[in-house]
Amino acid sequence: MPVSEAVYGITAGDASGIGPEILLKAWKSGQLRHHVVVYGDAAALRYYDGALGAEVPFHCVGSLSEWEPGKLNVIDLALLRESEITPGRINAAAGRAAREYVVAATKAALAGSIRAIVTLPMNKEATRLSDPKFTGHTELIGELCGVSDVTIMLASEQLIVTHVTTHMSLQNAIRCVTRERVATILRLTSDAVRRLKPNPRIAVAGLNPHAGEHGLFGEEEIREIIPAVEWARQQGMPVEGPYPPDTVFYAAVRKKQFDAVVCMYHDQGHIPLKLLDFEGGVNVTLGLPIIRTSVDHGTAFDIAGKGVASFGGLIQALEFAVRLSEGRPNASVPPE
Repeated sequence: MPVSEAVYGITAGDASGIGPEILLKAWKSGQLRHHVVVYGDAAALRYYDGALGAEVPFHCVGSLSEWEPGKLNVIDLALLRESEITPGRINAAAGRAAREYVVAATKAALAGSIRAIVTLPMNKEATRLSDPKFTGHTELIGELCGVSDVTIMLASEQLIVTHVTTHMSLQNAIRCVTRERVATILRLTSDAVRRLKPNPRIAVAGLNPHAGEHGLFGEEEIREIIPAVEWARQQGMPVEGPYPPDTVFYAAVRKKQFDAVVCMYHDQGHIPLKLLDFEGGVNVTLGLPIIRTSVDHGTAFDIAGKGVASFGGLIQALEFAVRLSEGRPNASVPPE
């Protein structure tokens, strides 16, 4: 193996969902074009391999020094027995195990053992049965990395969106739209989009209808968002706005006026991105000292174990991880 190659970690996700299936399908297709190691349970992967008839050659490794080409290399955390794998059903053991996969991969990335992590979906309800405070990948990985100024970027070839607030009620989200938080997200967005696109233009969506219309429908734009945008522009960031939320995505996607849109709350960004590219969208966590991408869909319990899940999102998530990691020092060089 060329010594310039690096390894990317993939977490297997909740074993009751479609994560193991799409991982096996992606590997079998030959479209995982980069060297990967899976953080998961060999028992779960072998269960789905048998159910799918995929006949994927596994190689369980204790460390990357044991990595072998031509096989699906797995760091087996050995947290699940085959009897604990329940496709399509909430399972506390699977939820706990999925969390531990993320913890192990994050620690490896922080140590420089892997170049980036790509996460497959967890089920929040299942994971909360063992960790009641769990709200999502983004918050868990941020805590493990010791950072709090993190956010979600959803990316596809048609649109990139980032979020000032994510997993909280709409009432709380409105309170959290402060000039300090908006400024932080503008900085993180500018840094990330510049790594993906040359000379980007970034639009900022308003919080209120018509972006407040000069205070007629709310004053958050005047008090919080506009001062943050003005500060960002003074720092040389390519940001504009705030624009009315009901037209800014049309300007970005149809008119090609913007490469990314900074959104004020979860659904403001998720709805247009998922409408445009539900299966191919990629979730990127911004503000981390490591690179983390993810498929932009859930565990899909309704189709788990049926062999019909699409693996296109995993391919895109890995490709985005590679693009974002370009220019960083190589880590995790496997043996030749």
